[in-house]
Amino acid sequence: MPSPNFHPDLRRARLLPRSVVHPRTLGLIRRITSRTGAAQPVGGTVERVDEAVTVRVFRPAAAPQPGPALLYIHGGGYVIGNAAMGDRFCRLVADRLGVVAASVEYRLAPDHPFPVPLDDCYAGLRWLAAQSEVDPERIAIAGESAGGGLAAALALLARDRGEIRPVFQLLSYPMLDDRTSAAEIDPRRMRMWSARSNRFGWSSYLGPAADGDVPPLAAPARYEDLSGLPPAWIGVGTHDLFHAEDLAYADRLRAAGVPCEVHEVDGAYHGFDLVEGGTGVGRAFLQARLTALTAALGEGERVS
Repeated sequence: MPSPNFHPDLRRARLLPRSVVHPRTLGLIRRITSRTGAAQPVGGTVERVDEAVTVRVFRPAAAPQPGPALLYIHGGGYVIGNAAMGDRFCRLVADRLGVVAASVEYRLAPDHPFPVPLDDCYAGLRWLAAQSEVDPERIAIAGESAGGGLAAALALLARDRGEIRPVFQLLSYPMLDDRTSAAEIDPRRMRMWSARSNRFGWSSYLGPAADGDVPPLAAPARYEDLSGLPPAWIGVGTHDLFHAEDLAYADRLRAAGVPCEVHEVDGAYHGFDLVEGGTGVGRAFLQARLTALTAALGEGERVS
């Protein structure tokens, strides 16, 4: 049974709010994060995909070409955040794994509801696959929270279109199921992302569909056929609102014949590795992600 208490490494948990994102805070958070999003990436470049989409790209100093690549999709409940949130991870992947890593700047809801953000991510994937230094058959996709939900949806979209077939999906506490908004969750264990935030994020992303038939690609947990998808890694804490839906999705992937490794962190809240990344449990979570990615892109060996 999961512990009812927070992980002992996560000492900030008791001081953190249960909910951060809601209609009243949306404008302020966007203004704050826009400053980091406008800055040039240290060690990387900003490159244009099309008139609406850009990517922040980090390339290894020396690597065989064409080589493997990673498309990273940032989190933020579909309503906040920017591609710069992926700078640290993408730079690490490029430096340690010798992999081209690109973080896609997709448009946000509610200004741009589904399918715009997903289409932007697909444009980023196509751009990455077309780069001369990238092997299009060795591309992984990764995301955190809403970015994890978009990565899971992107894997489905890529499978259905048949143009590009990612080889791996690295999903950190992915936001997969709009129906979780109505679930009974113990609010005392929630930090950073609550049922209230979840309802706002999903209603913003789904737009008019929130009150009717939800397209399965908008909420991957609703997609019936999960067969033929790339292997997955799903990491989530037991005190995360998405814990149950993530485990259920992993079970469905396995039932469909898709290999899926689950990394559960007892007593960890939503986004714990971003808020308290310097702790032992935060570093271990990062290492688990890098290890899974190395195995997927390096055919079981270190990519470098």
